[in-house]
Amino acid sequence: MLKAELRQQIRNLKRQFSSQQLEELSLPIIARLRPRLTGAATVFAYYSLPDEVFTHQLIDELVAEGKTVFLPKVTGPDTMTWHRYTSPADLLLGAFGIAEPNGMMVDGQDFAPSTDGEQVVLVPGIAFDAQGRRLGRGRGYYDRFLALHPDMYKIGVCFDFQKLPEVPVDAFDIPVDEVI
Repeated sequence: MLKAELRQQIRNLKRQFSSQQLEELSLPIIARLRPRLTGAATVFAYYSLPDEVFTHQLIDELVAEGKTVFLPKVTGPDTMTWHRYTSPADLLLGAFGIAEPNGMMVDGQDFAPSTDGEQVVLVPGIAFDAQGRRLGRGRGYYDRFLALHPDMYKIGVCFDFQKLPEVPVDAFDIPVDEVI
């Protein structure tokens, strides 16, 4: 199946659920994710869209625990930067209708690995397979970032119906280490 066809198929599946239902379906996923973040000093997260696993509360809890949290901000057709998140007051509506941070920027290419704990990247996607292959929304923002930081632990976050036997990939697609 082509990537575009698969994206449309998953979008159609998501439309079968209300935003409240998707938020409820998110609870067990976040519960499975929480233990994986215990040792992380820094978490590169995403502020979920209405059709994604709901991450808003998790992000605020991570900040309250003293973890450093960064969220992405689209800055151009092929560029994404990461900004420090401290509270919902940091957010502005940005590209593609996504709430984006306006806090301190971290240069994705020059980001220095943390020495005080693991760095984890929470990666959204349209679909994932058991090998960690990911189908994104098609712009390549995460693939470019992940290619620059192969040592960061990458966790794909999705609903169970987004886990497929196989996901089509190209040479530039970066797999995640684990899918929750």
